[in-house]
Amino acid sequence: MESFACLYVVRGEPFPSGTCVNLSEDETVVGRTSNQQTPDLAFTNAFISRQHFVIRKENEQAVLYDLGSRHGTEVNGERLTPHQPYKLNNFDIIKLAKGMTVLHFSYLFADQTLDIEPLSITRRLQVAELPLTIHWEKRECVVEGKRILMSEKEYLLIRLLYDNANRLVPLDVIKSSVWPERSAGEGGIPYVSLDELNALIYRLRKKYGKDTFLISAVRGSGYVLESELKSS
Repeated sequence: MESFACLYVVRGEPFPSGTCVNLSEDETVVGRTSNQQTPDLAFTNAFISRQHFVIRKENEQAVLYDLGSRHGTEVNGERLTPHQPYKLNNFDIIKLAKGMTVLHFSYLFADQTLDIEPLSITRRLQVAELPLTIHWEKRECVVEGKRILMSEKEYLLIRLLYDNANRLVPLDVIKSSVWPERSAGEGGIPYVSLDELNALIYRLRKKYGKDTFLISAVRGSGYVLESELKSS
């Protein structure tokens, strides 16, 4: 099968997290399954329209069109204008059904299905209501009225993920931004082990609460912060 581009399901019933959909056809329709028709990629969520959006191959570029869906299509946190072209780029995050269905677009292929850390719908809805504010100049978070100071590494990682909210941040970018003092290794990237990076993510969740920062890990690629946070 020709390898042009693909969609990875971060979450979306009935597909398991990490499902890879090859966009090898000239046109791929995404929507909700029904008795009348079944789109190429069919979800079961009632908030998804029967024909929600289409990805077309135009001059070797993947272009997404929202097909006038009732609840809209978001790419990297921005709602698209129906029937207008949107050229997709590596690491774009596509959200449907109020964030209950999340897809990761890529021109890159893994040798096997990516292992994507799922986030429950319940956790996401809780975060939208969580009183969390970030004060960058003070390097502190206010969670439910409690002021929590950030360490240097916590600040650098949170700021990087926040500035790229709802988009995948590659591992090399995280290493270079959070550990700039490290000696450059292969490819000019500082040597930082995955265990060290995972330990920092673990500390964030333990210190601020596991539901405060919704950070999805895409193994071998990077991290995504799903954010509706406030900052000052």
